[in-house]
Amino acid sequence: MSLSIASVTFEHHRSALGIGEPSPRISWRFDGTVSNWTQSAYELEIQRAGEASTFRVNSSDSVLVPWPADPLQSGEEATVRVRAFGHSNQPGSSWSEPVTVEPGLLSADDWQGAVAIVSDRETEVNATHRPIYFRKDFDVDEEILSARLYITALGVYEAEINGQAVGDHVLAPGWQSYTHRHEYNTYDVTDLLQAGDNAIGVTVGEGWYAGALSWNMIRNIYGDTLGFLSLLSITTANGETIYIPSDSTWTSSTGPIVASEIYNGETYDSTQEIEGWSEPGFDASDWLGTHEVEFDKSVLAAPDAPPVRRIEERKLENVFKSASGKTVLDFGQNLVGWLRVRVKGPQGSTVSFLHTEVMENGEVATRPLRNAKATDNLTLSGDDQEWEPSFTFHGFRFVQVTGWPEETELDADSVTAIVINSDMEQTGFFNCSNPLLNKLHENIIWSMRGNFFSIPTDCPQRDERLGWTGDINAFARTANFIYDTAGFLRGWLKDVHSEQLENNYAPPFVIPNVLAGWGSAASIWGDAIVGVPWALFQTYGDKGMLAEQYAGAQLWLDKGILRNEAGLWNRSSFQFADWLDPLAPPDSPGDATTNKYLVSDAYLIHSTEMVANISAYLEYSEEAEKYAADRVNLTRAFQRAWISNNGTVANETQTGLTLPLYFKLFAQPSHYTAAASRLVDIIEENDYKVGTGFAGTHLLGHTLSQYNASSTFYNTLLQEDVPGWLFQVLMNGTTTWERWDSILANGSVNPGEMTSFNHYAVGSVGAWMHENIGGLKPLTPGWKRFAVDVRVGGDLTSANERFVSPYGVVESSWRVENGLFRLAVRVPPNSEAVVTLPGMTRSGRKQVTVGSGVHRFESSLG
Repeated sequence: MSLSIASVTFEHHRSALGIGEPSPRISWRFDGTVSNWTQSAYELEIQRAGEASTFRVNSSDSVLVPWPADPLQSGEEATVRVRAFGHSNQPGSSWSEPVTVEPGLLSADDWQGAVAIVSDRETEVNATHRPIYFRKDFDVDEEILSARLYITALGVYEAEINGQAVGDHVLAPGWQSYTHRHEYNTYDVTDLLQAGDNAIGVTVGEGWYAGALSWNMIRNIYGDTLGFLSLLSITTANGETIYIPSDSTWTSSTGPIVASEIYNGETYDSTQEIEGWSEPGFDASDWLGTHEVEFDKSVLAAPDAPPVRRIEERKLENVFKSASGKTVLDFGQNLVGWLRVRVKGPQGSTVSFLHTEVMENGEVATRPLRNAKATDNLTLSGDDQEWEPSFTFHGFRFVQVTGWPEETELDADSVTAIVINSDMEQTGFFNCSNPLLNKLHENIIWSMRGNFFSIPTDCPQRDERLGWTGDINAFARTANFIYDTAGFLRGWLKDVHSEQLENNYAPPFVIPNVLAGWGSAASIWGDAIVGVPWALFQTYGDKGMLAEQYAGAQLWLDKGILRNEAGLWNRSSFQFADWLDPLAPPDSPGDATTNKYLVSDAYLIHSTEMVANISAYLEYSEEAEKYAADRVNLTRAFQRAWISNNGTVANETQTGLTLPLYFKLFAQPSHYTAAASRLVDIIEENDYKVGTGFAGTHLLGHTLSQYNASSTFYNTLLQEDVPGWLFQVLMNGTTTWERWDSILANGSVNPGEMTSFNHYAVGSVGAWMHENIGGLKPLTPGWKRFAVDVRVGGDLTSANERFVSPYGVVESSWRVENGLFRLAVRVPPNSEAVVTLPGMTRSGRKQVTVGSGVHRFESSLG
């Protein structure tokens, strides 16, 4: 038996440099197979300014425990170690490895007079903004002990010091609702500086700040001039601090990046490269000046989410000719990122790269891109060169190349795909005996990766790429298992609440809201302000996040929803409802078979129940009672509006029955049994094909399992025809699609205007796979107590699932042999599992509670 502390984190940061919390909560995971171990106490050793203090707390808590010392100051580094103690006759852990934590700049005054600056260059406001290069020389006469660069941009930036790149972030600072929350980044740049002459350079592209966004191609939503704000703070050996702020002493110019747009791609002219521009001694006498622009430092915020980074490289799998003779690259995977190119060709010649997700009629399919050009243009220098774009990204598998020079062979050595996304920790892993389900799960992961790109987007390729609230509301339960989304979604949710306050208390359809004036309040999409925090809370147990979002959830229920006299949704309100119902016409995806107000009313009641539960967890007893009573009254109103006295629902569709079953909206116990039976019948009569849209798809499987009909959902999950999940797999999809038939059975692209091959919403089935095939789900918020409840079916003979919980690694591994179900379960220290075994005994399904350790079980399926 063993016990150790596997990791120590602060808030939800994997790297705690430049965080925004002066008193960060501390968490630690355990590793080891010690049996039935629970924590009785812990000690925190905090070292700051060379002095160590130890704090002992008698508590079983090991997740998000309070900071026990005085708050940290801006830029103050502390080193923390943890050790945990068991109960009597139980071992304790040794000290963890030391981990450092350091806040960024916690107040506007800490920026030491730095101002936001822009170039003196005149720009054309209603056109693409050419990226701007900024630079400054400075001297450091003392030995350097440490240095930090704090930086953000009016746009997106890359920074260099003495000719070397600062950090590994891309498209920083990412996309936020900049008028409410504008993130800055913190870098340790100690090793980039030198005693004597130094130089710093910053390149700024338009990004989301000033670039064209949405299908409306609206420019300059947040500003019409590119600039940045930075502070370089240098601590010397004699104790002095030297500050190099952004101010009007910097100079500016343009360079080889001629244009770089989110949707349209980048144009790079190598013949305009400026050698040594970010190195000391560079002659900038012909560069322009800079000037200050107004910037509200009160909206500056340290990131909650990890940065967007280069995560993976994908090798080129095939080079072929299109039907018309054009050269096409195939990377074998629909991914998000860009190309890295190694090439030599005639100076001044240009190579173009057009990115698409699929082929159609032997050509790259550009129609699904709509107005996005998705094309990078590289003008060659004449020498050997390596290039990749800076301020754009693409969703693609195929790339059409024109103008490639004869001097360089076009192969896997010359072109590589760089996969880019927010650098979250993968926490969920799934594998089973059915290779098609494994491929489906892999596709779900790839779609999540491609769309968790600074914000949770709907798609990564066309003229959209927006933070649609309905999509993440449906997918959050799946997402929170696959990756650690705690910081990523916490930051985005802050913007949801800020934008809500400017939209009559209703969360806009997209966050950040770049569709201002387009629509108002709608169920499911607006309900994300309740559903996403609640799903996050189930996985991470973070009451602090829940408290941050409580006011927004209340405002949505109390003021944002447009109600009728019964308290249900106003019957003239706009609703997406069961969006993309498979029977909806291709050009009218909102024309679902289930009444939109039935759907909206059901979600209203569900959100009311969640807010009642949130109130209880936050110990707001009066509010908890109020919303619980509202839930009862609304349920009665729903029954009067939508359910007959004999329990028949007004719309007996897959969604129409799923919602009242899952949300518990029937009046009599017998109505549930009968409705569940009718739902099974409808699915069987539909040949086990999916009959749900956004409102019902993510809940269908959970509902069937809840009413002991998981075998029915297995048949649906394994359906190979459209509409069904495996149709996409069999049609060679490598991500999940927006429509069940984004590619038709004949291989052509769906004619609908909205046809994306990388949407995560239908990947919400992943949660059912995790909880029923793998069998793992939390029973208490944060996974301190969790369930292992495998639903054997679908001719599966084995499965293995692993989840890195806040307490450590949770694992289930099972197989069926000769009518016996054999299960191994790993429970991390300081947590427990409730294991339910399939197969019937006289008293029903066997259930046992176990503590930490590795446990093995066997039961008969006969």
